[in-house]
Amino acid sequence: MRAAATAAFGWLVPGGAYLLTRRYLQFAVSLALVCCATAAGMVLHGANLWPQAGELQGLDGFAAGMAQAGAAAKALAGGPYLLARVCDYSQTFLSGQTHEYGTTLLVLAGLFNLLALVDGMDLRKARHS
Repeated sequence: MRAAATAAFGWLVPGGAYLLTRRYLQFAVSLALVCCATAAGMVLHGANLWPQAGELQGLDGFAAGMAQAGAAAKALAGGPYLLARVCDYSQTFLSGQTHEYGTTLLVLAGLFNLLALVDGMDLRKARHS
């Protein structure tokens, strides 16, 4: 149960798993990296909504699956992603001239948070064994 709570905290607070293992420098770097990537992605009008059926129309199954996987990767950013959604920052799947750069940064924020979460969980497991 503690592992699930650590994973939930690590997802919600970027780098939170490092914080729980008392690795403060890694926590600060992860938090800054995920928050800056999320903020830059929002400034560049990156899409943070799930692709709608109309936007996926005409795409083959693989391309549609990749679009949905990209949306899931953005949600991995945790707290910053939720904050953007709560503050009603919502860009459609294809909007704005710089949406590709912004969307890429939002996906990277999610992946950075996932990497920090996995590493923090691994450090936690090594410390308890």
